[in-house]
Amino acid sequence: MLPLLPGVYIIRDKAGEIIYIGKAKRLRTRVSQYFREGVPHDAKVTKMISHAFEFDVIVTQSEFEALVLECSQIKQHKPKYNILLKDDKGYSYVKVTREKWPRLSAALQKDDENADYYGPFTSSFAVREMVEAASDVFRLPRCTRRFPQDIGKGRPCLNAHIGKCMAVCSGKIRNEDYREAVESALHMIRHGQADIMKTLRARMEDAAQRLDFERAALIRDQLAAIEKVSRGQKVVRSEVAEQDVIAFAGSASAVCAAILRFREGRLADKREFLFHDTQDIAALRDEFLPRYYLEDTEFIPKSIAVDEAPAGAQHLQRLLSETKGVKVQLYVPQRGDTKKLVDMARTNAFERLARESGRYAREQRALDETAHLLGLAAPPQVIESYDISNWGDGTSVAGMVVFEGGKPKKAGYRRFKMRTVPGTDDYASMAETLARRAAEYEKGTNSQFKIKPDLLLIDGGRGQVAAVCAALAGTQLAGVPVFGMVKDAKHRTRGLVDAAGREITLALHRGPFTFITSIQDETHRWANDYRRRLQKGRAYSSTLEAVPGVGPATAKALLAHFKTVGAVREAPLEELCAAKGVSRRAAEAVWNAFHASP
Repeated sequence: MLPLLPGVYIIRDKAGEIIYIGKAKRLRTRVSQYFREGVPHDAKVTKMISHAFEFDVIVTQSEFEALVLECSQIKQHKPKYNILLKDDKGYSYVKVTREKWPRLSAALQKDDENADYYGPFTSSFAVREMVEAASDVFRLPRCTRRFPQDIGKGRPCLNAHIGKCMAVCSGKIRNEDYREAVESALHMIRHGQADIMKTLRARMEDAAQRLDFERAALIRDQLAAIEKVSRGQKVVRSEVAEQDVIAFAGSASAVCAAILRFREGRLADKREFLFHDTQDIAALRDEFLPRYYLEDTEFIPKSIAVDEAPAGAQHLQRLLSETKGVKVQLYVPQRGDTKKLVDMARTNAFERLARESGRYAREQRALDETAHLLGLAAPPQVIESYDISNWGDGTSVAGMVVFEGGKPKKAGYRRFKMRTVPGTDDYASMAETLARRAAEYEKGTNSQFKIKPDLLLIDGGRGQVAAVCAALAGTQLAGVPVFGMVKDAKHRTRGLVDAAGREITLALHRGPFTFITSIQDETHRWANDYRRRLQKGRAYSSTLEAVPGVGPATAKALLAHFKTVGAVREAPLEELCAAKGVSRRAAEAVWNAFHASP
């Protein structure tokens, strides 16, 4: 019999693994609710109860102690049925292409070798806003036209007519003026508006003194645009300098938490978290708030406005205050501007649910159909796919791609260099890759490798599948279903083959065909991209190694520091010497090789 005291309860499955951790004001009352007849549960809780095998409790002296203990235990064990704080954002970058007429944009990953990236930034929202604002100020093109190829072809677009683009396509813009605008936009993003305004005022005065009134007028308009953007950013403001505004919205199958982050009184970031298979907004709010702020204490602001108070709000406020070291206010605004901001956050949550519902339904339907086609007991929520890429010298690499909930999980992607396989042997390479994958899972040290997949997809046929099954035999991944992705003569996905050699045709099943093809294409891209990067690195290294006195280690150190051979060529001697792992003798040899008189 459980006590009627505050504390933390721990639920384990048959294997003894912790699957859920919760707190309670009265342990007996809370735990009994899971098994009481007539008490409705959502899909997530129902599934958790079906796997529950053992309960354990830790009695505490107060609700506050229970909250502290719950947070620390969840952070330590990361149970599968406690909420996962994933907002699908990752890091973002500002991208500038290396062209005669460079283009500025926001990017989620570094996937273009002919571009420079600045970042990473933790907020994709802020990056998009910064790029949009800078593009507006300096009237940079956003169209798909290519320059200089498309200069003089066709009329300028609407953005040019309304003053949001300088109309490079008209042929009236000098390349040096355009590049200066791009550099100024990037400077504004990296260093802020105040800094670039000083620079622009100096340029305007210089142009006026040189009687270049056209250029001075252009810079004047840029300054006016910056001031206009700055005024526009003040439209949405918080009542306090540092505040988060949080609201929740729910649908029949999901709940969304929307967070508006205000810093210096302005909207600095927007984050949205989706939780599927649940409808209990109150329970999710109670769990979400301490998890969000206590897993990364840098996020804790001085003021947190919520749509409804969580259970034990006073205890959470006390814990946040003690963690931050200053008083933190957690409250529900009843009127005024902050109440309007809470309503705005709720609207964003509803909008995200509306956008997501169609996509999620498609993804879940594809998983259901794939599970039925392959004879799986349940839809595969975590799928890992592997491909081998090799080149002429007999070197091979492998790419691992992860799909979670029917969507690519790029944070889980991994790459492998072959360690034991000499020459080009796809069977042996695939066997080595999966053997190493199984070993990492058994270690449980890596954040992705410790997640057990529900399905393994191998690029190849019966031979590759047989090699993988043999490699996994006797490991903890031996029971995971393995299928090979078979292509036709035109290199298109034809079907799947299992360990017994049975081929399942995909052509008659549109949903699984599209889904599996997307996985196969993504895996192929990922593996080949790794091979190309290594090839390029080797080519760069060979160029540097051709310099007398420069060996492989020095060449590697130079590329690690300067990234490209071109940057090494342009670097001053003292900067070459400053590179870690590069001796002065080697630096002088490199500098002399690139700067010798013809």
